[in-house]
Amino acid sequence: MTTASTTLRPRTARWLLRLHRPALYGWAGLIVVVAGVQIALAGPLADAAAEGWRQFHACGFSARCSYDQAAILRYKDFYDYATYAVDALPFLLAAWAGAALTGRELENGTAGLNWVQGISPARWLTVRLALPALLATTGGCLLFWLHHRAWSAGQGRIDTAKSWSELVTFQANGPTSVALTLAGLTAGALAGLLLRRTLPALVLGVAITGAVAVLAQRLMPYLWPAVTQVTSLQQGGVGQGIVLEQGLVAKSGGHLPLPQCSTEAACDAALAKASGYYGVYHPYSHYWPLQLTTTTLILAVTGLLVLGCVLLLRRQTGTLRSAAPAGRVEGSLVGAAA
Repeated sequence: MTTASTTLRPRTARWLLRLHRPALYGWAGLIVVVAGVQIALAGPLADAAAEGWRQFHACGFSARCSYDQAAILRYKDFYDYATYAVDALPFLLAAWAGAALTGRELENGTAGLNWVQGISPARWLTVRLALPALLATTGGCLLFWLHHRAWSAGQGRIDTAKSWSELVTFQANGPTSVALTLAGLTAGALAGLLLRRTLPALVLGVAITGAVAVLAQRLMPYLWPAVTQVTSLQQGGVGQGIVLEQGLVAKSGGHLPLPQCSTEAACDAALAKASGYYGVYHPYSHYWPLQLTTTTLILAVTGLLVLGCVLLLRRQTGTLRSAAPAGRVEGSLVGAAA
């Protein structure tokens, strides 16, 4: 047993990579494709779309003037593809972690065989979380940096460029995407440990990741102090940003809700009671504080998910060791190695 333990432990990470080689190739291919699209968005696609908008504005109201509409639409489509791809990574990783990383190995008994051959449950779990987390962090950081670069290339040049405050852009544009990817990994691992079945763990891992994403989205605007802006009736409401509250400033100094105007006369009557607009919102200067505080929140939740994995595995280890059928386990392991 001592010899087997000494032989297996240095090879645990290598064994994990061999066992999940298709997933590794798929992850690498996805990173390369999305990164290539984002590089093109920051360069030739953005330049072509910007030129198309320059031509459009130069046309004025001339019916005979033409502009490169195809370049504008191409930039918009590829930006959406890249953004949704980055936002989908946490859910893909959660599905894989629940189905293949832990759920399948517990279902077919491979994990139990590893434990009786000298790999402790703690080491088994550590390798299955640490190695994918390293790969996910590396790929995620590259993609969010390239996405932010692509987004910046369109600002002030492309009229249809997305605002920083749009939810899908905000998530793909910063480290919150990486933190959510790690949360997806641990959520999937926890689901696999809890259910010990491939397909149910896949569904539960994705559901937990979705719950973490919704929680982060709901709390994000309140993780950093917002600013209040007051404008005149002629200036209108607040500018671009994440708006928490807005309405009218009454002439008496109080706040009134925005009027729900059914007619122009009703609007005029409501505005006659007001001296201006007010808005509680996050301007662009709050972009990085919101990114970092949201990332911290998601990482804290990820830490709780990791703790849940550790406690659940500690509770189940004895049961799993005794419940794994030896013949079935050895057959599964030989088949995986082949």
